[in-house]
Amino acid sequence: MAKAVEAFRTISEVASDLDVPKHVLRFWEAKFPQIRPMKRGGGRRYYRPEDMELLKGIRRLLHAEGYTIKGVQKILREQGVDQVKTFAHLASQDKSKTRGKAKADGVAGAQLSAAAAAAPAGKAQTGKARGAEPVVSLESLLRKTVVELEACRRLLLGESEAVGTAAPAPSARAARRG
Repeated sequence: MAKAVEAFRTISEVASDLDVPKHVLRFWEAKFPQIRPMKRGGGRRYYRPEDMELLKGIRRLLHAEGYTIKGVQKILREQGVDQVKTFAHLASQDKSKTRGKAKADGVAGAQLSAAAAAAPAGKAQTGKARGAEPVVSLESLLRKTVVELEACRRLLLGESEAVGTAAPAPSARAARRG
């Protein structure tokens, strides 16, 4: 029988639900003072539903969106806990959307997450450089990625990018070989 949504959860249940090890949850408690599970005798932790939402949001920002711990701390400090909790809802929406689509397209969920962390043209968006920038929707990132891949394909095949544009000049390395 499944627990009610408003029921408290043990660290094992939370770790299983979020798919992270228990030691990671303890580490996050040290890094994010906003995570405050109830502690009973012997130090046993019980997570409230609000704690679960916050943890889901933190997990999404760190794992799917590519933020660093400092970046998430900055969001919590500047925008508040509620902003991070909104990412928990995005995570549940993405799970339901990508489950069927990922299977149909033959794309693993991890690859979709990697695409979400991909840099839009002209901006450095690695986890460390990104900090607390606003998150771009997964759909728009995938569209940009497809456009970039098509441009790369044209370059590799020696096709021009636009009508009337000459094919790119061979690189110095290719010129030395040929």
